[in-house]
Amino acid sequence: MTTIKLITKINAPKKTVFDLARNIDVHQQSAHKTKEKAIAGITSGLINYNETVTWRGRHFGFYLTHKSRMTAMDLYDYFVDEMEEGKFKSFQHEHTFVEKDGKTVMIDNLNYETPFGIFGRLFDQFLLKKHLTNFILERNKVLKYLAENQK
Repeated sequence: MTTIKLITKINAPKKTVFDLARNIDVHQQSAHKTKEKAIAGITSGLINYNETVTWRGRHFGFYLTHKSRMTAMDLYDYFVDEMEEGKFKSFQHEHTFVEKDGKTVMIDNLNYETPFGIFGRLFDQFLLKKHLTNFILERNKVLKYLAENQK
């Protein structure tokens, strides 16, 4: 099991950040480098508890699909999306939001397992973990910009 934990400080209210983090259109905007598109389930706007989205994007030169379900949600504090179908053995992304003095701390906790035994672990160690970390950092950069520049 690999874990990626990222903390992003955003000068915006928690509700704003929470809604941007579950907005399908914002995700597509932040994932333009991988041509990520929502192709099934919720394909636009806000995803909610127990809803699914299927993504199609280009990673490592291949178009891949990944279906996730929102498996937990406590409005404006926390939500979890988990893979239902895709290339991972398991994939769970926890999103936590803490507000203090009108500013939000967004915590991403991504836990995943790769298939293919030792080959999957080597791929993760040398390429995948860095790729996923950069993918989330780019997403968070876009979220921060949008949240801090809303009118």
